[in-house]
Amino acid sequence: MTSQQHRTRVKRSALAVSAALAVVAGVAATAPGAGAAPSSTPGKPKLKLIAASNAVTLDRWEWEGESGVYLDLGTYVTVDDAPLEFRVKRKSYKDPVVAQQILRDGTKTTTKTLPAGLVKDFSGLPGFLEVSVKDAAGQEVAKTKGTFCPNNASGRIRPDGAATSHYPESCPYNPFTLGSVWGVEKGWASNSSTVDYDKPLDLPAGEYTAKVRVAKKYRDLFGIPDSRPTIKVTVRQRGNGGGGAGLTAHSGHSGHSAHQAAGHAGHHGPDAPTPGALSHALEDRGLAHHLGDGRGHTDGSRIAPALKPAIKRPTGRAGVPADVPKPDLRSLPAFNIAISDGEDGDAPGKDYLAFSANVWNAGPAPLVVDGFRSPGKDLMDAYQYFYDAAGKQVGYTPTGTMEWDPRVGHEHWHFTDFASYRLLSADQTKEVRSGKEAFCLANTDAVDYTVKNANWKPYNTDLSTACGQENSISVREVLDVGSGDTYTQNIPGQSFDITDVPNGTYYIQVIANPEKRLKETKTTNNVALRKVVLGGAPGARTVSVPPHHLINAG
Repeated sequence: MTSQQHRTRVKRSALAVSAALAVVAGVAATAPGAGAAPSSTPGKPKLKLIAASNAVTLDRWEWEGESGVYLDLGTYVTVDDAPLEFRVKRKSYKDPVVAQQILRDGTKTTTKTLPAGLVKDFSGLPGFLEVSVKDAAGQEVAKTKGTFCPNNASGRIRPDGAATSHYPESCPYNPFTLGSVWGVEKGWASNSSTVDYDKPLDLPAGEYTAKVRVAKKYRDLFGIPDSRPTIKVTVRQRGNGGGGAGLTAHSGHSGHSAHQAAGHAGHHGPDAPTPGALSHALEDRGLAHHLGDGRGHTDGSRIAPALKPAIKRPTGRAGVPADVPKPDLRSLPAFNIAISDGEDGDAPGKDYLAFSANVWNAGPAPLVVDGFRSPGKDLMDAYQYFYDAAGKQVGYTPTGTMEWDPRVGHEHWHFTDFASYRLLSADQTKEVRSGKEAFCLANTDAVDYTVKNANWKPYNTDLSTACGQENSISVREVLDVGSGDTYTQNIPGQSFDITDVPNGTYYIQVIANPEKRLKETKTTNNVALRKVVLGGAPGARTVSVPPHHLINAG
């Protein structure tokens, strides 16, 4: 198991859930009773920084030359009087991110735009939390600042708080995210700790004291009291680099632990990294990480029951009413681009251009595709379904086939003709290489939760919920409104073989619905391009990726 896989393991939601429970246990006893005093400003939430516990025990791990501590102190931002809610969006990749706070006072809603440049991406409020760590002698040994994602692991702080949160369960990390919603329910608290999985703190085993506060700019902006929780920290040594334990955390944590799901390398692999973490693999190895997918090979962030397909094939004449809402499939530019030597077992001496690609649904209706299998057949007949505004099924149409992929690391049903990829010449007139894969659809990335009818909590966020097994008689695959499906093209047949491709400038073209078999609101936005420059010598090829407008993420 690689250190990258260990980095990924610390993002498991089971730990995030334990963090959420900690706030209930640590705060409920001192929380106010049912009903709180009304806020002085209608719709304005009352925020406070607290610590769920006065003391925490953290593990210091050593593994494959790495060592350190993930500093999760169990501090929370409590929210009362009104929900804390933000809409974060950019008009295009040429425009900066704009964040607005949403203030709800009964049926009245107002917005407050945050200062320009304060929020630069969709990961949260940067520099929100300031942490100082001192050793037993009183010497400051660490000082950090952290981003606060309101969608972090959270829980109720009062008995009359909302039973469930309707806000998304994580902040998106896809570099091409267009819009996001952040929020904490009234009567809830969200974990404010930030864990930098790239840079664990180098704290030897021993006793420490951590002091935490909200940065002044946020205290002034949101009216947060200058409380400064103090937490006793015990660091204990775990792991010695020779066993199965790696650089991972055993305490509850937050951050992007609840990330919606990993991008797939044919979808997922053992301990598959999230889209935000995949770049670690590229940095570590200089090539795309060997992933795979299959049962149990997801990030485990939000496993939910699959939407069940119809028991029988549809009957009667297929039809698509003209006035029925349809999905709008759009492509994102390629990202996580790197040179790879392919996968184990490939012919030596080959160079591949690996990348991640995402097709998302801008709505206003979900993409719903059911597959039906005749006994003994290797293919399923696929049908696209349509629903009216009330959620009633009002039509369907045949839309190709689904096929069983028996390859190790796949082993599920793929829907054909969902997307294709091409490597184009510098003038975009010549196709240099092409790649076409069948897909198992999953809502892996929250691309834009501000679009109409966006589902902030989609069901099938990983492959275990929707892709079936070899003996399946039917499957349902859904791409919900606002979500996208990331595939990591890092194995031959998916990545581009560039062994004999001359150095120079090219474009990776991502095409959604290439055969136009799926019915959409429009198809003029189905293609995205990303410029790449190939260099180097055979066996040591290089790739540089210029920024895409304001997005400087290769």
